[in-house]
Amino acid sequence: MKIRKLKKKNKELIQQAAEAIVAAFADSHPDAWPSFEDGLEEVKECLDPESILLVALDDSGKLLGWIGGSEEYDYAWELHPLVVAPSAQRQGVGRALVAELEKRVKAAGANTIYLGSDDVTNQTSLSGIDLYPDPFDHVRNIKNLRNHPFEFYQKCGYVITGVVPDANGPGKPDIMMAKRIQ
Repeated sequence: MKIRKLKKKNKELIQQAAEAIVAAFADSHPDAWPSFEDGLEEVKECLDPESILLVALDDSGKLLGWIGGSEEYDYAWELHPLVVAPSAQRQGVGRALVAELEKRVKAAGANTIYLGSDDVTNQTSLSGIDLYPDPFDHVRNIKNLRNHPFEFYQKCGYVITGVVPDANGPGKPDIMMAKRIQ
């Protein structure tokens, strides 16, 4: 597997990246990128010169996954999104992409990477309930019910720093996570 920066001129990989984000989120967040056009728009946003968009490729040059990162604060970058083609999941692609993004963000002078990991399909114990009046009590006792990626990020060293209740509608939170990289 090779990881490299995606360039705007590589139309074939841009198309593969758009297809991959639609496929990768079809079950867990179906409204996020429901069409190729939506996926393509997300890829183009991540190609902003101030951002980082890395692709993981197999030996034949086929896209296995991609990751985006953007500087949102002086010392903190947002990881958004992490996409692994369904056929390449659970093979170390996501971990490799996260590690490479961390390396590049650290080199850019950041201290922290953060992300939001939505739960819109009742994958955790935080979804489908009213998290008020004490969201932190629910976060402290979070359970992974159906393969939510928060545990993947925990294995990569990220911690849950909070939750945005109802971010995606009633009972559909965004789980906030971060990692110090310095």
